[in-house]
Amino acid sequence: MILRTSPASPFGRKVVIAASLLGLADTIAIVNADTTDPGDSLRAQNPLGKIPTLVDDDGTAWYDSRVILEVIDARASATVHGTGGARLRALRLQALADGLMDACLLQVYENRMRDPDKREPKWIEHQAGKVERTLGLLETAPPSLSGAIDIGHISVACALGYLDLRFAGTWRETHPRLVAWLEDFAARVPAFEETRVKA
Repeated sequence: MILRTSPASPFGRKVVIAASLLGLADTIAIVNADTTDPGDSLRAQNPLGKIPTLVDDDGTAWYDSRVILEVIDARASATVHGTGGARLRALRLQALADGLMDACLLQVYENRMRDPDKREPKWIEHQAGKVERTLGLLETAPPSLSGAIDIGHISVACALGYLDLRFAGTWRETHPRLVAWLEDFAARVPAFEETRVKA
């Protein structure tokens, strides 16, 4: 299988970490993709031109990250999704963390893709509000790491890692419980540090 992604993508990172936890890392070749390059084969593999995209051995392309995670989960002897009520809680936490990553990415794109005089401060403020509310909720009750690591935990860690990468880790100043939580997660999951991109 081939995973088209970029080292900085938090969505691609969670797939790589999950594959590592499931013992499937050696079955997936990671090939960088440039979403802004019309000549990149990514657009033929995924008409949306988005990452991550997983290209199966038979040429089938799977997207987005949540679908890819279901694909690799189905091929493993373990699961990062859990079962029963635990699965629903993991999926809910993943959805929250994915929304956090989306809000961060939209701010990055606004600043990267628009000239300074054309940026929309209200739009950036709207996305920043999503980030702050989500961080506030997670700070109040960080996800328990007492059991198995699941996709919810992985997604939250990748979202916080993206905030470190693109927003200089400013979240750390006001969210000490989340900082401690991320340190605990990183100690339990070596792939988190192995996939970290240095700014």
